[in-house]
Amino acid sequence: MTNSFKTVLLLGLLTGVLIYGGELFLGRNGLYMGLAFAVVMNFSSYFFSDKIALATYHAQPVTPDQNPDAYRRVAPIVENLTRRMGLPMPKLYLIAEQSPNAFATGRNPSHASVAFTAGILDLMTDQELEGVVAHELGHVLHRDILISSVAATLAGAIMFASRLGFFFGGARDDRNREGGGIGALLMLILGPIAALLIQMAISRSREYDADAASAKYTGTPYELISGLQKLETWSKRLPMAATPSTAHLFIIKPSSGAWFQSLWSTHPATAERIRRLQEMR
Repeated sequence: MTNSFKTVLLLGLLTGVLIYGGELFLGRNGLYMGLAFAVVMNFSSYFFSDKIALATYHAQPVTPDQNPDAYRRVAPIVENLTRRMGLPMPKLYLIAEQSPNAFATGRNPSHASVAFTAGILDLMTDQELEGVVAHELGHVLHRDILISSVAATLAGAIMFASRLGFFFGGARDDRNREGGGIGALLMLILGPIAALLIQMAISRSREYDADAASAKYTGTPYELISGLQKLETWSKRLPMAATPSTAHLFIIKPSSGAWFQSLWSTHPATAERIRRLQEMR
């Protein structure tokens, strides 16, 4: 299934969820409200999801004039890899966060951005950083940064609809109040689970593909292996506060310290990613 088809499918699902939820809880007026909201969400997720993600973490541009030290460190690595991969140079951003991590975002290679935390620049050697950058550019190359952003928007919309439904469930009329209340409660419980399952289905397979791209274009899997080992250790020592709708964008899931986080992780286990990379040698 191509990423273009997945994107269309997710946008259609987003529209269906919002229209159905609006009609279920608010009647005919709610249906129209859901349709209008779906149009806005679809437009926003396609054109502005990257800006929303960068703004969420207060990412600052990395240019020769702004954050010049980071630019001198990162730009040559990114430029070298984009030449090898046949990609345009993405915009670079710095997040003032000591927990090491990075992500790529944007609707296509011509509108891509790569963001790094200050912590990952402090932690990584140039070789390890190259492995991480190649992974993120792998997402750009495979054109799956748009679908991940759409998935995030869809997940957020489902969770919003589930909370809205809980407060307005059964409000259509007295005869349907009990059934609507039960439906609202179910949506409150099942909505976030559905959102997480959607993100998990989208994210886990694409991480393996981006890891493989890193090994291919750096010429070795060991740069990324070493980087992932450091990220696995230090992201737990320095947890990062990430929103549920954007956590899947990062190269490694930001650690919240919750014991059950691996059950709902949008990322495959780091040990399994390393095992697959080791087989590529």
